[in-house]
Amino acid sequence: MFTDPQTLTVDTASLVLARQGTSSPETLGRFVTPDGEFEFTVRQNKTANRFRREIRLTQKKVAADPISAINKELSASAIVVVDEPRWGFTDEELGALLVAITSYAADGDTQGKLFGGES
Repeated sequence: MFTDPQTLTVDTASLVLARQGTSSPETLGRFVTPDGEFEFTVRQNKTANRFRREIRLTQKKVAADPISAINKELSASAIVVVDEPRWGFTDEELGALLVAITSYAADGDTQGKLFGGES
């Protein structure tokens, strides 16, 4: 079980997210900042042949619609998913995949291409 609270750093701000109740059975952990701006969730799903493990950080904010100028609540999320068969891969092998993809995604050039819509 993930400990309560969880601490994450966004940009240079340290966030403390307290455990909250969950509304769905596959959500194992839900953590929220006191102001509700950030939510961190941990989910695990099992099928007959696979495990799917997900961590997600969501930020909510209010911003003006560029067309109507009406303020609307919006959200954006960053999600890490590890999808694995029930057998055949060690935790170390899965960890190496996770480190490789997160290091690649953290690179500024990669982010520019991703957010710019390149494929």
